[in-house]
Amino acid sequence: MWIVYCIIIGLAAGVLGGLFGIGGGIIIVPALGLAFGFSQHKAQGTSLVALLAPVGLLALMNYYREGNADLVKGAWIAAAFFVGAFLGSKIALGLDEVMMRRGFALFLVAVAAYMFFKK
Repeated sequence: MWIVYCIIIGLAAGVLGGLFGIGGGIIIVPALGLAFGFSQHKAQGTSLVALLAPVGLLALMNYYREGNADLVKGAWIAAAFFVGAFLGSKIALGLDEVMMRRGFALFLVAVAAYMFFKK
């Protein structure tokens, strides 16, 4: 079942990334806490697995050494993120600019509220 959660997280991050041009970490980090109960550190480390680019490699190595990166879950999220980003960009290109800006703003407020009130 955890693979399904990883795919959902990756697709959501990809669609919203493609739709709003945001980094996946804004979706993946809180989603890992919600879906798997990951600590903030483990969520950030696992997010780096999914989003790994040359600029994130050294940070990922530090998180991994401390046991705060789940490579398998990060890889599943990355695969779904790849597909989701394609889908999100297709949706975005068909939407009105004002609708896009307002949707993005509402999304950021929702994520900020979740992160602020999470215990």
